[in-house]
Parts: sequence; structure tokens; C-alpha cells
Amino acid sequence: MTDAQETAADTTLRTTGGAPPDDVDSAPIPLLEPREGMPPVVADAAALEQVVAAFAAGSGPVAVDAERASGYRYGQRAYLVQLRREGAGTALIDPVGCPDLSALGEAVADAEWVLHAATQDLPCLREIGMAPTRLFDTELAGRLAGFARVGLGAMVENVLGYALEKGHSAVDWSTRPLPEPWLRYAALDVELLVDLRDALEAELARQGKLEWARQEFDAIASAPPAPPRKDPWRRTSGMHKVRRRRQMAVVRELWTARDLIAQRRDVSPGKVLGDAAIVEAALNMPPNAHALAALPGFGHRMSRKQLEQWQSAVDRAKALPDAELPQPGQPLTGPPPPRAWADKDPVAAARLSAARTAVSELAERLTMPQENLITPDTVRRLCWEPPKDPAPEAVAAILTSHGARPWQVEQVTPVLVKALTEASA
Repeated sequence: MTDAQETAADTTLRTTGGAPPDDVDSAPIPLLEPREGMPPVVADAAALEQVVAAFAAGSGPVAVDAERASGYRYGQRAYLVQLRREGAGTALIDPVGCPDLSALGEAVADAEWVLHAATQDLPCLREIGMAPTRLFDTELAGRLAGFARVGLGAMVENVLGYALEKGHSAVDWSTRPLPEPWLRYAALDVELLVDLRDALEAELARQGKLEWARQEFDAIASAPPAPPRKDPWRRTSGMHKVRRRRQMAVVRELWTARDLIAQRRDVSPGKVLGDAAIVEAALNMPPNAHALAALPGFGHRMSRKQLEQWQSAVDRAKALPDAELPQPGQPLTGPPPPRAWADKDPVAAARLSAARTAVSELAERLTMPQENLITPDTVRRLCWEPPKDPAPEAVAAILTSHGARPWQVEQVTPVLVKALTEASA
């Protein structure tokens, strides 16, 4: 039995603010209502001021979650923020009515924030003035502890013995007013986060991984916001089919036009025009709106005005001088794709194969995913440009320069030194 399996079977971990299950082999207990009942939605300055005061006076960690409207609205803004803290209870805050939550962020700035999959929620929380100085990520903790399933529902069930209702995770959270079943679901998402945090902290300590987790959490909390993605149009689904530069220009023009419309209408770009339609237009290069209408994604439901709008984007791409056409592929800032290594540098390919095997075996021994032990990109960069002498100090320095945390450097350096040395021999 692995450490994670022992964790899931350990009755001492199945504790909550309510009554724990008597028998871990029984079905999980459905969690149907928040402990103190459903809190009202906070949507004005006066109500927010009361919440700020309550959470400032509370104690212990703060459970935090946010709901977005991915697939429905443009961007990744928060449409509901949920918090829970000992002494303050649960709060549901509407960022549409209360767009500036910086006062609340300051009120709990000294507390540890407990989030599940923190990197997903932190960008939208920062937009409304909330950013933690310390955090505990229950999803990442589950990965480091070796759990096979690390979704919030699975973690609460396996560790605490309670079942969360997860039917509203993909709804349109920009809907107003929010239906009560959705609000109940949202409130329950933070109901047991601190209990889960405490159980996972104990398990990480038992496995000797608590310091590793703390380093990971500190790295997330201190990471700067991600810079804007370069050439985001290149991520259009199906882009691998588009090989000619003129066709790439069509993708770029259609993507840009779609993005402007989606932003203006505040809807998901996919609801304006699908990626598949963009790629079809690029591959076929229609000469006019009539030909465009015959392509998949530009069917009879599209108005003449809309068709002409998309055809104009195609025509702009056709009219570009060759010098202004996009170059194939994105400029490489690191090593080439691994599939090209065998032709470009067979010795480097051998190093990479040996290093990947070593990391995989170590991750299995430590009961965690390889990508949490060390990022694949870091391994590739080390193997593409290794130190002349693969001594531990040199390998460790390269890993650190690429952002590896001290615990990662300590764990993977010995196996990578051995892999590089044997591959070179």
C-alpha cells in the first residue's frame, strides 16, 4: 500500500467541523448545507464593509475560492468570490456589485489563504485587489502526497469522507441573479477547505514532504503575474494543419477580428466563431463571401453582414505583402522539440532519454507526478546544454537558474548527474 493509499484509509484524517463518518468503508456522507446556513450574497459597499470587519476579526487560515464564466464571457474575471474563516463564517461576494475587494484582501493579508488549484484563481482574484502573501494549495498538496485523484470533490471524499455536489462547476456564473442551488454549491466549496488543509498538512509531514510543499506554496504566492502571451492566435485549435504563411495570415486576421468582437460583446470568442471555422477558412482561402458561406462553421445561420465581416479579414490577409506574413512556428527561446533531437544532436537525445528515465523512476519512488518533481522543460534545457563537467554543483546551479526549488534540486540532482555521466560515457 502506498503512502497515499494509507492516507485515504486512515480514519484519523476523516475529521470535519461536523460529525465524522463512523466507518470509512461506508458511502461518503453527502454535504448538503453550510454549517451556519446559506449566507446572503454581498453585493454593495455596506454589506462588504461588514464582511471585511468580520474576516479581520476572525482567526486562522482563510478558505478562498472564485467562480468564473469560462466559455460564456470574454476573459477570466471572477463572478463570485467565496471565503470562510473561523469566527467569520462563510461569505459569498459578488464582484460585479463589489468590483474592488482590496480592503478585504488587506483585512486577511496576514492570514494563510487556502485554495484548491491556486494558480487558476489567483489571476482573477488579483484583478479585484486580492493577493495572498502565504497560501496552502490543497490540490498541489494532494499531488505531492501521491493522491491519484486531486479534484476537490475527490480529495474531500477520500480524505474527509464527505461528498460534495459538483454539478454546477461549468455553469454561467455571470448569470444574475445567481440561482440558490448554485450559491449553495459555491458555499460548500469552501466549507471543508481548511479541514482538508489540516489533514493534508499532517499527511505531508508524515511523508517528510511538508517543507517541499511549503517551498512550492511560497513560489506560487511570490510569482509575478504571467506576461501577455506572444502571438496568441497561434494557439488556435487545429493550427497544425495550417502550413503556408499566407494561410497563417488568414488565421491571424480572423482570430484578431473575432477577439475584438468578443471583447466588445463580452462573450467567449468561441461563441463568436469557432476555431475549426477559422482553420477551414485559412485552408480554403475563399474568394468571396458566397464561397465562405459554404465552409463548415459559416453556415446558413450566419447573416450576410457577418459573412462579409469575416471575408474582409480573409481579404486583408490575402492583400498583405510577403514581408508582413507571419513566419512559420514561434521563435524558439530554448531547445528544439524533443522529436527533432535524434536528427539534430543524437548525443543530446541520449542524454534526454536517460534523464527522463531517471526522473520517472525517482518520481515513482517518491509517489508524485514527474512534473511536480521537476518540470519537463527544465530537464530538456539541462540536457540540451549540459555543463562541460556534470558535477553536482554545476547541475544544481543550472536547475536553480531555471526556477527549480531547493527541495527539487536536492532530490533530482544526484539522479540527473548519474544520467548525464552515463549517457556521455
